[in-house]
Amino acid sequence: MNSKVNEAENLPVMSRRGLMLVLSSPSGAGKTTISRSLLERDENLSLSISATTRSPRPGEENGKDYLFVSEAKFRQMVDGEAFLEHAHVFDHSYGTPKGAVEAALSEGRDVLFDVDWQGAQQLAHNAGDDLVSVFILPPSHDELERRLHKRAQDPDDVVRRRMDKAASEMSHWEAYDYIIVNSDVDESVASVQAILAAERLRRKRRLDLPAFVARLCDRN
Repeated sequence: MNSKVNEAENLPVMSRRGLMLVLSSPSGAGKTTISRSLLERDENLSLSISATTRSPRPGEENGKDYLFVSEAKFRQMVDGEAFLEHAHVFDHSYGTPKGAVEAALSEGRDVLFDVDWQGAQQLAHNAGDDLVSVFILPPSHDELERRLHKRAQDPDDVVRRRMDKAASEMSHWEAYDYIIVNSDVDESVASVQAILAAERLRRKRRLDLPAFVARLCDRN
């Protein structure tokens, strides 16, 4: 693959392999808000579309929100190792198809994954160097509880269960490459953007570098 040239600056525009950006957090820490902001600001980043066996909800479109498949089709995909990760949640199955993700990475496009710790572990096992993982923490226990009360307006017992689950999820923070404490959404989005910028420059992802450096070193 040949490097292109940015004619305005006479600099090479090198091709690179895309990356898989995983964002995980306990409920209420701000992961969804950060994800939406990233997708709005970065045209080279797209959200991974999962396959699911549940029925579409009002307004959801097949192929845009989810790939809606039958139980039999999902089992066939599992048996055929067609998923990067999959799980059974609340009586329904969910999975990330390999094909679309690999096509995006090969074209130099980055894919965002909104998954829990278990999904992140499966992706890490199957994706290797393509994966960049970020865990979002709340600034404090009290602030997380306040956000859960404000966001969902759930009864106290429901919030307590979510807080217990959050403690379990946060115990896996060391499994991630980067940790962001979400005190301010704009600052957290900027931090993830900085991570993306640095990871996109990693030597292993810049496919044209060997040939480019060889040309630089060639005295003929």
